[in-house]
Amino acid sequence: MTALICGSLAFDTIMGFEGRFADQILPQQLHILNVSFLVPSLRRDFGGCAGNIAYSLNLLGGQAVPMATVGQDGVEYVQRLQNLGIATHCIREVPDSYTAQAMIMTDRDNNQITAFHPGAMNHAHLNTIDASLGAKIAIVAPDGRDAMLQHAAQLHAAGIPFVFDPGQGLPMFNGQELLTFVEQASWVAVNDYEAQMLCERTGLDLSALSHKVQGLVVTLGAQGCQVWQQGQAVQVPPVAPKAVVDPTGCGDAWRGALLFGLLQGWDLPRCAALGNRMGALKVAAQGPQNYQLDFSPLDCGL
Repeated sequence: MTALICGSLAFDTIMGFEGRFADQILPQQLHILNVSFLVPSLRRDFGGCAGNIAYSLNLLGGQAVPMATVGQDGVEYVQRLQNLGIATHCIREVPDSYTAQAMIMTDRDNNQITAFHPGAMNHAHLNTIDASLGAKIAIVAPDGRDAMLQHAAQLHAAGIPFVFDPGQGLPMFNGQELLTFVEQASWVAVNDYEAQMLCERTGLDLSALSHKVQGLVVTLGAQGCQVWQQGQAVQVPPVAPKAVVDPTGCGDAWRGALLFGLLQGWDLPRCAALGNRMGALKVAAQGPQNYQLDFSPLDCGL
């Protein structure tokens, strides 16, 4: 009853700038841009889609097996996963590289400047999938381009049903590649922006795309989510969070819940209802992997 989670492991470094970027960056001087920001606050979190999804699924009581790559600095991350009881036998260390890292600077107006170093993630295709892994289901989340293409094809060949979750990796693929992902997958999970891009690139609307899979879910943030099955849409209402602290990792928390529900054999609307609950729980906590469960997952449903 394990779920194979193909995606990235990354360190997120969050820096707080107390001023406004607009006051420091002069439009008429962009051709000689040379600026420096004093950031009094700094936080380093464990992140990456595979790590965040595995954390959510593990919290709910599911068996998560992340498949990812880390660099020579990834020992701490792997040890953390082991301490949480999450399997690490499908995590590969890539010598002479760094674990993927996102460095995010936020100003007082919540504008952000982000630098992302993929590092070991670019070698994620070195991990391969076959039926011997014993996974009941899987998810292909944002990762290296080659890894996403190859892991989807390998899961399909092994007969392992999986969720296609392109996330921020969606722009890397053209319409035919995205259509192939959909045809190989059993489920698709996207947010509303990604749903629009998926439709534009494939030339198919959500109704048509839903006929190619068992279910397609569009998350809508504070508006809940939309579940498409065989051309018909059902709206699953949102869950109000206790506080809005940090949205980072909310989508991954939702996807961990989706996998948990699918492992239980639930219908898709019930899985989505649990996802909305987990997303609300996550948004009330700082960082993508610092929230704790305060409800029974079996209580969520329609």
